[in-house]
Amino acid sequence: MKFWFWFLWAIDAVIAAVALYFFFSLAAGGRVGSFNILPWVAILAALAAVVGGSVLLRSVGQHVVAIVVLLALAIPAVLVVLFFLLLLILHPNFH
Repeated sequence: MKFWFWFLWAIDAVIAAVALYFFFSLAAGGRVGSFNILPWVAILAALAAVVGGSVLLRSVGQHVVAIVVLLALAIPAVLVVLFFLLLLILHPNFH
């Protein structure tokens, strides 16, 4: 159980790091303004809630709930990565 928690947590932490990279790179270029700051704040808050909340849940003994919270973000991310790997490997022809 301990391995799965930290494995899923690492996946979610990478997702959060990618989102932070995009946020700061877009903010540095002036692409994040008052018109789209609220969606960015919501996305970053949700990622922080998943990554931080899962650690908090695990620390109070709710191991299964913490893993379920992590799975809510890790499963779609793994599926997207697998999809792009299939695109790279199979070279589909979309003509």
